[in-house]
Amino acid sequence: MRFLTFSFLLFSMTIIAQKNNKYATFFEKGNGNQTATYQETIAYYSLLAKDFPSIKMEKKGTNDSGEPLHIITFNPEKNFNFEEIQKNKAILLINNGIHAGEPDGIDATMQLFRDLALGKIKTPKNTVLVTIPVYNIGGALNRNSTSRANQDGPEIYRFRGNGRNYDLNRDFIKSDTRNMRSFTEIFHQLNPDVFIDNHVSNGADYQYKLTYIMTQQNKLGTVLGDYMSTEMMPSLVLNLQQKNIETTPYVNAFSETPDNGFAQFFDSPRYSTGYTSLFNTIGFVVETHMLKKYADRVKVTYEYMSTTLDFMDRNYQKIKQMRLKNEEQYAPKKSYTIKWGIDTTKVSSFSFLGFEARHKKSEATTGNRLYYDRNKPYKKDIPYLKEFKSLKEIQIPEAYIIPKAFWNVIDILKNNNIAYTQLEKDSLIEVESYRIVDFKTANSAYEGHYLHRETQIASEKKKLAFAKGDYVFSTKQKGVKFLLETLEPEGIDSFFNWNFFDTMLQQKEGYSDYIFEDTAAQILKDNPKLKTELEQKKTSDATFAKNPEAQLDWIYKHSVYYEKAHLQYPVYRILN
Repeated sequence: MRFLTFSFLLFSMTIIAQKNNKYATFFEKGNGNQTATYQETIAYYSLLAKDFPSIKMEKKGTNDSGEPLHIITFNPEKNFNFEEIQKNKAILLINNGIHAGEPDGIDATMQLFRDLALGKIKTPKNTVLVTIPVYNIGGALNRNSTSRANQDGPEIYRFRGNGRNYDLNRDFIKSDTRNMRSFTEIFHQLNPDVFIDNHVSNGADYQYKLTYIMTQQNKLGTVLGDYMSTEMMPSLVLNLQQKNIETTPYVNAFSETPDNGFAQFFDSPRYSTGYTSLFNTIGFVVETHMLKKYADRVKVTYEYMSTTLDFMDRNYQKIKQMRLKNEEQYAPKKSYTIKWGIDTTKVSSFSFLGFEARHKKSEATTGNRLYYDRNKPYKKDIPYLKEFKSLKEIQIPEAYIIPKAFWNVIDILKNNNIAYTQLEKDSLIEVESYRIVDFKTANSAYEGHYLHRETQIASEKKKLAFAKGDYVFSTKQKGVKFLLETLEPEGIDSFFNWNFFDTMLQQKEGYSDYIFEDTAAQILKDNPKLKTELEQKKTSDATFAKNPEAQLDWIYKHSVYYEKAHLQYPVYRILN
């Protein structure tokens, strides 16, 4: 009898071992320094979805390489209707492989889904887990072992740029790629409560295997930002410590080494968490340290995700409540910050686990080089600047009007679920109108654009004629922050600064000097006030006084002949 019992137990253990081996990931089958290909990743999730009814795999849009994006969902209740899920549960969305050469999250998330399906870890009751298994498919298909020069494993990985060489973590506002157009569809269908974007970090050397970026709390909003900063993040850090994982905010050092402290990374809307924060989603970027072993990096990525999932499951109701309360802060006539800066008056500190840094003569160049001595670890308090302050605020309007000709901008707004109406007839409407006064432009290309910065505008109220079919975007909607960040030209990632309105910066009409000379003389004769202003400018501006061409152009630009479209910002604000 005992022999039969032992035999049965041995047989059962063998069956379990065979079953578990069936679900071993490519990473687990290797030597701890290998990562699954794109095809292997999709095949693995297909296996899980086939064998476990708690997992569903769906195609969602396409990407620049022509391959479909996928989402994988784990819900033990086997309900995959997100509209229904949102009523009773929280949703955690995990994005992997946005920088495809940083594959830690790809391998860790496969293990997480497998362990949830097998019941190896606690099954969430109140949270549904969704992942985009590989976001940058074009980069994932571009396999190599050299493009991440400083990274310790895996043996073969992928490339940072996508199929068209875009850095997808700079595309969240401008939406130049099909990847991003598909992501917006996924994001707004899910409306996730928390978002994690898995990365690997370069930079200084230190003891941590795991660093993190939480979306900047001041920018996220006082209600949700305070909750994330004072309750959620400290809890995640403590729980990770209980798993013997020390972590630190992303090492955004002031100087060459982190010894002198650093500031919280400011994730403007071009970045993933900067974008998701516009819709009141709590966002985290996991940044494992590329100088650590790949197997260790995969493990800590896994633990960060599972720790976040556990926190959400315990606090899902409060998170959802905080999101709704946060939306209430952004209403017409209230102030909204479009420019932020580090608040140097609010300095905190924490114990940082680093390595002593030294310099020695370079063996490759004629200079000296920095190195970190891993035989001399230290723990010391360093300054940390976590708070940002408002540098420029605008009043939230009732709505924006955009002429239907600017379909490129309108299409992106529509793609982001921004509600709108269209004028039913030609209308004369009082609006606040912006004119571009000044801006600076980058000298080199950045993600397919020559970005503007330090944009300055002048505004005036006036009645303008708008055509039937022109678009009206009310700010009384969930996407109000997206509207403000994209349509206010002074915002760091505004559509203006991303060159969407550059045609308005070029004059289309002009004049022949010798002919316009007679017209200019008549203009000054008919308008003594304008002539007085011209004389005053010549008196106050010596360079202008010596430049006849500039004087003639000044007269032209103060005449009825000067085109109204030049430097006119073609998005208008309705204030009441």
